[in-house]
Amino acid sequence: MSINLRLSILLFSLFFNFNTSAQSITCNTKLTKPAYLKIGDTITIVAPAGILKNKEPIEKAIKLVESWGLHVILGKHLFGSNFHFSGTDAERTEDFQSALDNKTVKAIWCGRGGYGTVRIIDDLNFTEFKKHPKWIIGYSDITVLHSHLHTLGYETLHAMMPVNMKVKKEDRLKTVKTFKKALFGKKLNYKIASSPYNKLGTAKGQLVGGNLSILQSLLGSVSSIDTKGKILFIEDVGEYLYSIDRMIYAIKRSGYFENCKGIIVGGMTNIKDNSTPFGQTIEEIILEATKEFDFPIVFDFPAGHDKDNRAVFLGREIEMKVGKKHAVVKFIK
Repeated sequence: MSINLRLSILLFSLFFNFNTSAQSITCNTKLTKPAYLKIGDTITIVAPAGILKNKEPIEKAIKLVESWGLHVILGKHLFGSNFHFSGTDAERTEDFQSALDNKTVKAIWCGRGGYGTVRIIDDLNFTEFKKHPKWIIGYSDITVLHSHLHTLGYETLHAMMPVNMKVKKEDRLKTVKTFKKALFGKKLNYKIASSPYNKLGTAKGQLVGGNLSILQSLLGSVSSIDTKGKILFIEDVGEYLYSIDRMIYAIKRSGYFENCKGIIVGGMTNIKDNSTPFGQTIEEIILEATKEFDFPIVFDFPAGHDKDNRAVFLGREIEMKVGKKHAVVKFIK
């Protein structure tokens, strides 16, 4: 064997081992937890995706967090307009980058989801964020940020957004209560009635995921999450049953269920069927696609696009116990 060939094999071996080690660290290391908020801290509201046509929910959201003793800064282009988006890509990037770089800001609260965050994620610089981590808050399209920050090693908060203040007060009591608890570092534990479709069992691992459509759209990108040894949370809204089926099989074929510890299915809201019936419910679609895997599954978890949208920490380790009567989810501090 020639010296050049031996050298090539050695270099390949070193490179392969380095990458394997790096991936192992990404998969299994405890993530960085931003500091919880305290009275007097500053939170900024930005809109990285869809347009905010109505200012009233934002005004209510400002009053809400101010009543908790927090200060609020609004993004320069929060109420911007560029057809579907709340400003041009450059304007939305500017607002989010400013929030990331501002040392006084302790949390970035996304005004709404919709679509558009993926158009700016690659233009964001997280250098200052890594020096001064802060909570990134939202759901739906904000899954782009949740997933990307998970790959960088940071916890994020899947929770209500200012736009949700348009929900009747009595319908968002638990949503708001759990959001406040999460922001200020209070313990989050959930006990919900078991669905007859639940797959019984126990599991422990980091909670990852978010909006199913977004998770599927990120496959193959640097923002795609690794679910090895973790518990996957999914939710969605307004999709057709066949689309849900297609997305479930897409993430399955990408390895999402291999070595996964469990699945939590949140709100599957306003799901539609074709004129020709698809023939399966959401539960049946998921159970069929995961039938060869032996992990617990919880359906009807109150998080997502429903009125009851409880806060959950993504990247945080949880204990999940699925029984015949109740399912319990405990976040480990």
